[in-house]
Amino acid sequence: MYPRIDIHPHIVSPDTDTYPISPLGGKRSDWSKDAHSVTAAEMIEAMDAAGVAKSALVHSSTTYGFDCSLVADAVAQHPDRFTAVCSIDAMLPDAVETLKSWVARGCTGLRFFTTGSTMPGQADWLNDPKTYPVWEYASETNLPICVQLTVGGLPMLTDMMDRFPDVPVILDHLAKPDLSAGDPYPDAQVVFDLARYKQLVVKFTPSVLKIAREGKASIQTLAPRLFDAFGADHIAWGSNYPASSGSLADIVEMCESAFSFLPESDRAKIMGGNALRLYPVLKREL
Repeated sequence: MYPRIDIHPHIVSPDTDTYPISPLGGKRSDWSKDAHSVTAAEMIEAMDAAGVAKSALVHSSTTYGFDCSLVADAVAQHPDRFTAVCSIDAMLPDAVETLKSWVARGCTGLRFFTTGSTMPGQADWLNDPKTYPVWEYASETNLPICVQLTVGGLPMLTDMMDRFPDVPVILDHLAKPDLSAGDPYPDAQVVFDLARYKQLVVKFTPSVLKIAREGKASIQTLAPRLFDAFGADHIAWGSNYPASSGSLADIVEMCESAFSFLPESDRAKIMGGNALRLYPVLKREL
């Protein structure tokens, strides 16, 4: 059996003195306030129960803004289970130095949060020239950049992938296209067209499973369509746990089931192999 590696879980701490709440955009995400939010220790318990070997913890910008101390501390405390994905303000003059400081604390990925439930709409800064030094640093160090945006923001992303073809890029939640028309998903063609970028990995999460239940969409037709476009080398699952409902074990089962039509060699890439390529530090002690 292949190792499962989760590239999109979140953690929250009840210790608000050490980790003060300062959400990006000023509004804290509801999930992080609920009883089902989890600490690093609770995340490990959930991983063990779900058969998840390791995780790349994604910093919660809608809880802590640009202070990534919680995920960095989790990596320091549990280097055998975690790496971390930090967030920074890439528009600032000292953005590269800030990024280097988080890398020094165990972060091996970067996330740009340009839209979300607490920040509706689409920010327009992703391809601003002020961000170029950060992309240059990512290119020099092979640091993956995760991007959360809407379909309307994809032209900014393609601009940056054209400018920086050596930067590994991960597209969160497929950019949540409209899938309601059903197979062959004409309104998602703009996402499928991204398969020409070989630096790109699309992240398959419960958010994708949710929109695949709208209108005429179904996961039984979407997953093969996604595979036909990107292939097993460019899809990776992420749990979005606990922001998404259900236990981590339930989420693992749903993601595994979505790609049950594939041979084990391809499922192994989607459920773990591609994550290890993006975050090679997770290969240690595996």
